[in-house]
Amino acid sequence: MQNQKNIQEISKLWITDKKQYVKKSTISAYVLLTENHILPVFGNHKVIEESEVQTFVLQKIEQGLSHKTIRDILIVLKMILKYGAKHKYTIYTPFELQFPTARTNQKLEILSRSEQVKIMNHIQEHFTFKNFGVYLCLSTGLRIGEICALQWKDIDELDGLISVNKTIQRIYTIENGIRKTELLIDTPKTKNSIREIPINRSLISKIKSLKKVVNPNYYVLTNEAKPTEPRTYRNYYKNLMTDLNMPNLKFHGLRHSFATRCIESKCDYKTVSVLLGHSNISTTLNLYVHPNTEQKKKAINQMFRALK
Repeated sequence: MQNQKNIQEISKLWITDKKQYVKKSTISAYVLLTENHILPVFGNHKVIEESEVQTFVLQKIEQGLSHKTIRDILIVLKMILKYGAKHKYTIYTPFELQFPTARTNQKLEILSRSEQVKIMNHIQEHFTFKNFGVYLCLSTGLRIGEICALQWKDIDELDGLISVNKTIQRIYTIENGIRKTELLIDTPKTKNSIREIPINRSLISKIKSLKKVVNPNYYVLTNEAKPTEPRTYRNYYKNLMTDLNMPNLKFHGLRHSFATRCIESKCDYKTVSVLLGHSNISTTLNLYVHPNTEQKKKAINQMFRALK
């Protein structure tokens, strides 16, 4: 193979090619996984054997990475190798890899009903724009990037709808060998994430009074022309939860709590999936629909009654 190159060289060519077709935030994610995980292990390799990748997987599990993160790394590695094989820079044979069987189900982090009510009551009594963002997330299931990018003009108080059409994130870039980060406001990654979410009457009345005095182009969390970024808002949220003696719940737990309350209220699963902006309903079902003991007993009893 005369044009043979190592993985580091191939990855640079692949990234340059990919930039033509995918969003800047996606390229950032690819570069981050490549720089942090793939190149330190395989950068100097010209060919990668299946056994080496299997060892790599087991090492990453040992380091505490989730199966999802490892699979994301493998997806990027396979794309690099396929690109290299296509241009005859390397040889690629599909891997058949194994992951250790998960022995426990990871429990979803959510607020209890009483905890959620306590937070929402506190925010109603101690209004700030940043507090209001937490209230909105508990009421709509917005992701942190979506709430940080939300502007007053995205809220239609007459029809009672929030339009989710952009997200904000700090992305990692390498330009001319210089590593840096930049704050990026862009459309959501998938078309399903662009959505409209209804808001309840009490929230509409609050927003109506606010929108009489705010600039429609200002961001909701800052009420200024400049937004706050997710990392900063996460820190604010963490301090708020500590002040209220709440569980050490990740910000994404607000979204999980919203979805769980919807399911508990007997909302149909398809509607919940659309409200959350999931790509397909199976994501919603896998995350939030878990029959409890009483539901299981009811199913068994119904089956035996049918047999009689």
